[in-house]
Parts: sequence; structure tokens; C-alpha cells
Amino acid sequence: MKLYTSVGPNPHVVRMFMAEKGIDLPLVEVDVRGGENRQPAYLARNPHGQTPALELDDGRYLSEITAICEYLEEVKPTPVLIGSTPEERAETRMWTRRIDLNICEPLTNGHRYGRGLAMFKDRMIALPEAAEGLKRIAQDRLKWLDGQMAGKTFVCGDRFSLADILLYGFLWFGHRVEQPLNPAFANLAAWYGRVGARPSASATAW
Repeated sequence: MKLYTSVGPNPHVVRMFMAEKGIDLPLVEVDVRGGENRQPAYLARNPHGQTPALELDDGRYLSEITAICEYLEEVKPTPVLIGSTPEERAETRMWTRRIDLNICEPLTNGHRYGRGLAMFKDRMIALPEAAEGLKRIAQDRLKWLDGQMAGKTFVCGDRFSLADILLYGFLWFGHRVEQPLNPAFANLAAWYGRVGARPSASATAW
């Protein structure tokens, strides 16, 4: 297998997941700033034109970070990062979906339609008038999540999981694109410090 990777929060999430698992794969850097991911050679791997993409041993490709991480969990079940029981797996998937839809998506599109508009305006439908509203939605949902984190070590309680890795990767990205974590969100700030201290966080940052 090999991983086609680049700058950005999505590849960061998969690389951090791999680091936690102790999975070492060849990495192929894709120049997304230069538009390599929109060229025919890369689109043959992922027609959506996004990174990362995982090339399997049989020549097939997987994209979408949750699908890649779930595949890697099945290939190397330990350490467990999604769940060891049906209940744990469902809990992790529930929180991963909440974080992805309510925080990652508006945060990322707030950047694409705002500060990142020059890069993205010719690659996708961009709505600059929506940028500030999307950033506000992300912050509102982070405020909600901060309340949910009271008394918890990680998103799924005492279990470090894919939900934590996803949230950390996108909050780390937020700091770089002028959407920092509000320090008033004390529960999330403490959580961010705990996750950021893990070796996998510093080893995979871009």
C-alpha cells in the first residue's frame, strides 16, 4: 500500500491515525497548491480530486478519510481507535459524524470561501458571501461541543479515538487559517493540549 498525501487537514488526520496505529506506508506527496490533484493522473486515483488517497496492494484506491481510517483499523485492529465492541464503534462513528458535519465542514469552507478564495475559486463553486457565516457556525458548534466535553478526557470519554484525531487535525488547521480555538472553551482547550502532547500529533503535522 501507499498513501498519496499533501498539506491540509484531511491528510493530517490519516497520517496521525497511522502514527497511532504504528502503520508505516510509503508516502507520495501531491502538490495541491500547484493543482496536481486536479490533473488526469491523480483524478484516475480519486475522481473527486482530493487528498489523501490510499492505494491498496491490488491496485484499487480508497479515498475519504473516515473510509481510509476504518479500513486501516480492520487491517491492523490494535491499538483500537474506532472501537472493540459494536457499542464503542457506534459511539465513535456518531461523534466522528457530528464533528465532521458540524465543525470540519463549515470551518474548511469558511476558509475556502474567504482567505483561501484565490486558490479555490477556479476549482469548486465558491460562495465568498457565505464565508463569515460558516466560520460562525463552526464556532457555535465548538461552543456546544465544549459543553459536551465537561468531565471527559476524550470525545468518547476515556477512549482516545478517530473522533479525537479528526477534531484535532481540523482545529490545528483552524489555527493556521485565522480560525483559532476560542480560549474561553476551557474544556476543549484542555483536551487540545492533551491530544497535542501525543507523539502522533507532532510527528504528522505539516
